[in-house]
Amino acid sequence: MNEDTPAVISDDYAAVLAEIKERVRSAQYAALKAVNKELISLYWDIGRLIIERQQGESWGRSVVASLARDLQVEFPGMSGFSPSNMWRMKLFFETYSSNEKLAPLVREISWSHNLLLPDEWKGQRPAPEQVAMLLEGVG
Repeated sequence: MNEDTPAVISDDYAAVLAEIKERVRSAQYAALKAVNKELISLYWDIGRLIIERQQGESWGRSVVASLARDLQVEFPGMSGFSPSNMWRMKLFFETYSSNEKLAPLVREISWSHNLLLPDEWKGQRPAPEQVAMLLEGVG
């Protein structure tokens, strides 16, 4: 409450204000989770597309660097399209796509948390229990 709030309605007003604040915070959190899920899905698809194009074609570092540059020009306010991040997207898809139990779990973790997955998991497939433990710590 602030100094402009009439004292007469303060008890009821305070309860309604508290309820609305909680609802706003809840909606903000839900929106953040939805945005994160879409971003992870986008990165998954970009990784898949890079892998598909590399198979049977001569796609290498220069093509991915060109993609990164062109995406940065097209979407100047959006971060995440550096060449190194594009390679991380490829590795993300490559690492988890063939594991039916694990793929949905890592897609629930934010991109920054996916990048921080323990180094011993890189290049291998962690057990679903390991990722579930990480999810519990992030949630």
